[in-house]
Amino acid sequence: MTSSVTPSLITVQAAADTLSVSKWTVYRLIWDNAVQSVQIGRSRRIVQASLDDYVRGLIEEVT
Repeated sequence: MTSSVTPSLITVQAAADTLSVSKWTVYRLIWDNAVQSVQIGRSRRIVQASLDDYVRGLIEEVT
C-alpha cells in the first residue's frame, strides 16, 4: 500500500501566533471558510497550506 503525502496540520494557537492574532480570530477564519481545518478527536487543526494561501491572498490584495 502506498501512502500519500498528508498536508501539514498546525494548532489553532500556532496559526494565531503566525498571524499575530487571537485564537478567536482564527476560529472566525475557520467559520468563514477562509482557512481549512480538520477535527481530530476534540482538537481542531489548521491545514498549513490553506493558511499559507490565506496569507498569500492578503498580500496580493495590497500589491
